[in-house]
Amino acid sequence: MASISKLEKNSSYLKVLWSDGEESKFNYMWLRDNCPSAHDKDSRHRMFNILEVSQNINPKKYLVNNEGQLEIEWSEGDHKSYYDPKWLRENCYTLKNKKEYISPYELWDCSLEKNINSISIEHEEIVSSDEGLIKWLELLHFKGISIVKNAPTEKKSAFKVLNRISHTRETFFNTPFEVINIPKPNNSAYTAHALRNHMDLPWFELPPGYQFLHCLINASKGGDSSAIDGFAVADYLRKNEKEIFETLVSVPLKFRDKDYTQDSYRSFHAPAISLTKDQDFHDIRFSVATMDALDCHPDVMDKVYKAHHRFGNLLHDDKFQINFRLEPGDIFSFNNRRVLHGRTAFDPSSGHRHLQGYYMDRDEIIGRLNFLKK
Repeated sequence: MASISKLEKNSSYLKVLWSDGEESKFNYMWLRDNCPSAHDKDSRHRMFNILEVSQNINPKKYLVNNEGQLEIEWSEGDHKSYYDPKWLRENCYTLKNKKEYISPYELWDCSLEKNINSISIEHEEIVSSDEGLIKWLELLHFKGISIVKNAPTEKKSAFKVLNRISHTRETFFNTPFEVINIPKPNNSAYTAHALRNHMDLPWFELPPGYQFLHCLINASKGGDSSAIDGFAVADYLRKNEKEIFETLVSVPLKFRDKDYTQDSYRSFHAPAISLTKDQDFHDIRFSVATMDALDCHPDVMDKVYKAHHRFGNLLHDDKFQINFRLEPGDIFSFNNRRVLHGRTAFDPSSGHRHLQGYYMDRDEIIGRLNFLKK
């Protein structure tokens, strides 16, 4: 591990020269805010209030002590701070911002259909070992898609495997929600009609991060599933059709909940593609069925519709889409804000089709994976 070899005081930061030749800049307010004594030892919450010091706070004295720690006596508050060099190095924002960002996402296209076993995992493997759970979580996080095989087919039996991750997210559809053909449906999922590739609940401020469709019965003709990696389509547009991409990133579309059974009016504006701080893909928000009458500025409406039209067609393109049939005991699991899903029409008179659906927030998948890996 690198040690501190030299310190240099500047107007607003302390420069640290490391034994391996690297160099870090640590802002004075940042250092005071992150003093190890600032946090409660049990809750780990920061108890120190940075608002109580002036913006001119700086080290009155600073040195590397006999334990190799950075020791600072502050100009205000009669306080000393001691920083472990390992912690400083791990949290050094100078080095973090020098490092090239590498996306964790493994993008895929139609070729995944020929190798669909690569995203399959046995139910027993997940429920009986942390290694199996990690494998499933990695598929969900990196690929955005997985099919759990040979799960029980009793109603509500998916809770056992889902609770290996965390709690589910409740919505007005209830948990689980029943994907069956019903009279006078309040959602197109509850019909025998074909469903275009879409995300669920795009009119929520924060749509569910992951969705799990547990197949209990699939005995009717038709009803085959489709999925497409929205990040892969967005990546194609960013590289090949920049004007379309910029429109999809910059202009908010309008989505509305059209469920006639609801006593709430839910509506939300968001772009079709949103990015992270590192310009990686964050969300794909697309649903022809629940897009509201757009209210973009008249000067951009034509290009917005052309971009939406192009994006939507690519989101159904055979180059990107995979098709498969869910069997009883399958749990189709996917990132709802990345992987769009659909199905072909089915004939309800030819046999019964029954899926149960569950939602979970994205934080639960990533948080559980990070915990298990560490």
